[in-house]
This record gives sequence, structure tokens and C-alpha cells, in this order.
Amino acid sequence: MKNRRRNTLFFIILAGTALCSVTLAGGLLYEGAAAADFAQKNLPPCPAHPFGTDWMGRDMLRRTLAGLSLSVRVGGLTAAVSAAAALVLGGAAAAFGGWVDALISWITDLVMGIPHILLIILISIACGRGLWGVTIGVALSHWTSLARLIRGEVLQLKGAPYLQLARRLGVSRGRLVKNHLLLHLMPQFLTGLILQFPHAILHEASVTFLGFGLSPEQPAIGIILAESMGYLTTGRWWLALFPGLSLVGAVMLFALAGERLRLLLSPATAQD
Repeated sequence: MKNRRRNTLFFIILAGTALCSVTLAGGLLYEGAAAADFAQKNLPPCPAHPFGTDWMGRDMLRRTLAGLSLSVRVGGLTAAVSAAAALVLGGAAAAFGGWVDALISWITDLVMGIPHILLIILISIACGRGLWGVTIGVALSHWTSLARLIRGEVLQLKGAPYLQLARRLGVSRGRLVKNHLLLHLMPQFLTGLILQFPHAILHEASVTFLGFGLSPEQPAIGIILAESMGYLTTGRWWLALFPGLSLVGAVMLFALAGERLRLLLSPATAQD
């Protein structure tokens, strides 16, 4: 138990440190990522350019960090919005019941019935594409699973003896929600927030790779990978390898941290 708690804390600190480092480094290198130097074009990885350079002489390490920083910011924002929407909608469906529950459940089924990528593309186009278009698209398509989980938790809590006793003692609805429901839902909320983060990053990169996300002048990971596809047959493998590995590494890090947090907070495995 002590080892699990220590390892979970380690992974969360590692993920948070990586998140802050990548975001800060990418922000500082954002302008330099677009700087072209045709005298240095198509260089393989070397001490001066650890990730090599592309067909315009742009440093791939700078472009990768800038693109990953952008993906992390989009992923963090969309995961937070999705988790908050899931908490509100899932809690409202269970707390009010009746037509409110039926309406929210119908919307949840509708969103879950459409493939994520297709839904994100449609919302992104409807919102004008670009950074905010893909951000809104990802945020509005990732709340459903967590909302269902929270709805089920609230339905179970509504029948809990201590809540029924608190109602009979005259405790207000606001205090019940603040002091009991929200505290009980925090583990599920935090776990869902962290686990949504890698999904949001991957979907943002996928939509951008397909050409429906961020604009081409922005150094996003999806754009970098899409542009590199035309040069892989000429032997410039570094154009896709390092950005792809960076994206996979970031996703795996947060997925592992979220999974360990889920096991630690789950009543069935917390004491293993």
C-alpha cells in the first residue's frame, strides 16, 4: 500500500513537472520554431540539432516542443471543461431525475453514438476551425463517459442512510451537496480529468493531422506529422519519428498516472 501511494505520487509529480516544463519550453521556443534557415535544411540528428532539421531548415526540436506545448494546453483546457461538464450534467441528471434525467441521458446517448473524430471534425468546422474550433470540438465530445459514472454514483448516494438522516435533521440541500456529494465525487472527478487528458491530446493531434484542426502555420504535432509524410520516402525519418515519440510519451505518461490514481482511489483496489 505504501509503495503504491509513493509510486502514484511520483507519477503524478512527474506528469505535472513534464506538463509544466513542456508548456514553458514550448512557449519560449514558439517564435524560434518557425525560423527558417535554408543553409541548414534536411540535416539528420546531430549535436547542433538533436532532432534534425526539415526542408526549410527549421529546427525539429524547437518545432516538436512548441507543438507538444500547444497540444498540452489544448488537452488540459478541453479535459478540464469536459470533466466540469460531466460533473454538472451527471449530477443534475441524478439529483433532479424525471424529464431532466431523460433529457441529459438522451443527449449523452446521442453524443456517444457519433464517433469522436467525426463529431470533433463537425464541431470544429461549425466553429470556424482553428485553435478554438478544435478546442470546442474536443471539449464537447469527451464528457459522456464520466457523466454516466457520476450519475450512477449520485443515484447510489441519494439512497444512503446518512444522507436521508441529514435531510430529516434539516440540513439544507446546498450543504448536502457541498459537504457530502462533492467530496464523495472528487476521486471519480479527478481520475476522470487525468484520464481524459491523453484522449484529448490524441484527438486534437488526429483531427489536425487530417487537416480539420489547427491552421498550417501553427507548429502543432498533427501538422508536423502530416507535413512529414511527404518526406519519409526520401529517407528523412527524423521528421516524423521524434515528434511522434514525443506525443506517444506524453500520452503514455498521463495515461499511466491516471490509471494508478484510479487504482489507488477505487474502493476495490485501494487496500491491495
